Amino acid sequence: MARNAEKAMTTLARWRAAKEIESGEKDRRPYLASECSDLSKCEKYRLEIIREISKKVAQIQNAGLGEFRIRDLNDEINKLLREKRHWENQISALGGPHYRRYGPKMFDAEGREVPGNRGYKYFGAAKDLPGVRELFEQEPPPPPRKTRAELMKDIDAEYYGYRDDDDGILIPLEERVEYDAIRASIQEWKDKMATDGKIVFDDGEIEEDDIYPLSIPAREAAEERKERQKENNPMELLAPKFTAHVPVPSQKDVEEALLRKRKQELLEKYGGDLDE
Repeated sequence: MARNAEKAMTTLARWRAAKEIESGEKDRRPYLASECSDLSKCEKYRLEIIREISKKVAQIQNAGLGEFRIRDLNDEINKLLREKRHWENQISALGGPHYRRYGPKMFDAEGREVPGNRGYKYFGAAKDLPGVRELFEQEPPPPPRKTRAELMKDIDAEYYGYRDDDDGILIPLEERVEYDAIRASIQEWKDKMATDGKIVFDDGEIEEDDIYPLSIPAREAAEERKERQKENNPMELLAPKFTAHVPVPSQKDVEEALLRKRKQELLEKYGGDLDE
């Protein structure tokens, strides 16, 4: 049998090559993806690479091909995967879809990377080759443990929290929380005073019983304020009313009577001394 070089020199082979050049049927893929500026051709070359990868992945599943043939197929698949990434980058640079970002992750589930060797994957029967199986079985080395001296290097005043107030963030947060807590306590106290029957003024402030008696005008103003609250409250109209059948003195009349009685007592006491 003649060699491949001798076959290529035959008349039929040369005629076939000339016809392919004339008809333009033979469109070889550029070696570099950056040399192609046509988006449609880039898409075409990407699909060709995907078909080649699929064919070689199907071939490498056969463990009877031999160790050297399986290794060659695995190298060719990884080379085609790198080439596919180059064409996808060129497609996105020309304004096409971003396959690497949004496209499906083809062949990722079938390939497996060795821990610590990122980028190179093993497919099919290549995972069971001598020397490769042991790489997948061994566990990654544990991270080195730090000594006590190395751990103590990172311990300073900030580690114990002595510099927490220096950043200017913690103090405003504490003031806001403290303000909210004070407002909640005041509101709770006001509600408790309201339930205990303390006086509620128009502005919503609650006052405890004053140990100092109010003057007459102040008391009259307080009584008028209470009367207005009763008139504005429709529930007061439904409450039972008390009708007095005898004249009932008002608070003002009682105070005037007490004042007159007190004056009379003073006059009787000091007036009698003067007469003697």
